[in-house]
Amino acid sequence: MTVSSEKPILIAGGGIGGCAAALALALKGYPTVVMEQAEEFVEIGAGIQLGPNVHKMFIHLGIQKAIEEIAFYPRNMFMNDGITGKLITQVDTGKKFRERFGAPYGVIHRGDLLDVFVNACKASDLITMLTSTEVDKFEEADGQVKVITKDARKFEGSALIAADGLWSKIRSRVINDGDPIVSGHIAYRAVLPIEDVPDFVKNDDVVLWAGPKFHLVHYKLRRGELFNIVAVFHSDKYEEGWDAFGDPKELHARFIDAREEVKMLLNKINSWKMWVLCDREPVKNWSKGRVTLLGDAAHPTLQYLAAGAGMAIEDAVVLADLLQKNNCKFEKTFKDYQQTRYLRTGQVQATARIYGQIYHASNVVAELRTQFFKGKDPQNYEGIAWLYDGIEI
Repeated sequence: MTVSSEKPILIAGGGIGGCAAALALALKGYPTVVMEQAEEFVEIGAGIQLGPNVHKMFIHLGIQKAIEEIAFYPRNMFMNDGITGKLITQVDTGKKFRERFGAPYGVIHRGDLLDVFVNACKASDLITMLTSTEVDKFEEADGQVKVITKDARKFEGSALIAADGLWSKIRSRVINDGDPIVSGHIAYRAVLPIEDVPDFVKNDDVVLWAGPKFHLVHYKLRRGELFNIVAVFHSDKYEEGWDAFGDPKELHARFIDAREEVKMLLNKINSWKMWVLCDREPVKNWSKGRVTLLGDAAHPTLQYLAAGAGMAIEDAVVLADLLQKNNCKFEKTFKDYQQTRYLRTGQVQATARIYGQIYHASNVVAELRTQFFKGKDPQNYEGIAWLYDGIEI
């Protein structure tokens, strides 16, 4: 049963953010139409990390059990020096971690996470899921938003939420701040069956090897059945998108001085996918009338803090909650939503850049990094509490 007789809310983008928004709104009684430009609902990428703040959102959305059935929950997060092999720092993500934050830290395949959201959306009578539907133009008039797709279909809705990612076309109409900022860093990703992985890395931890202008991170996925590897390094290569094949020669050249353990992992991969890491400067305003942005369309971040998907899911929950509180007044809701979110998401964007510098430090800065972390208590969680404590709903 809907709580409003208005037209449905239109959502551009059927990724994690768009589906999270549809589900959050449906739980409040609002009908939505999710418009995904691809031929199917599929998430490109590999593993992502989900902190306690995100798991609290899963509970709110009623999908925590489905997440627990497919995720992997590591015992520790380690950062090692990628040249010397020495431990830089450790975070215990076990029992004490859960007690401190009230929820676990997990890792999950992007595709598995999206499947959970898509299945939950398809189970709702309030959500219409459309594929091969790319928003080309939109206009706001007469208290509604009209959308025209690339194949000339027309949709009318009470509002438009743009969850169409880093390269959002709708953002250009709302903010008009040009293209994303290319960081000069490239990420190569691969997923292996666990039986193809060397025994020395078959542990239940998230491990990061930090080196000069590079790092490599690895961990188990899908209940421990898969193994995720991501290698990041500085490069002047540029290719828009998330699904290009990488150049193994460049990859190995960038890691030439890395530990043998790291090189051994790189040699296990026959085919890598790569993407160029981009973000944007944080902004305070990402709404215009009955149109607003969500997730990477609003506040894209570099992946060093592993918080981008979590911020999109938080966005969705906050937006739906405010719409209900404001009795379906869209313009007020969208202003309140961005006001509620911009400092938190801006902190994620800025902190992710700093983490990138920490991971890729060299020479004196690398020594200072190690000295700073030396002797830290693995149960000292307060440095990341601002993120993992989550939000009030």
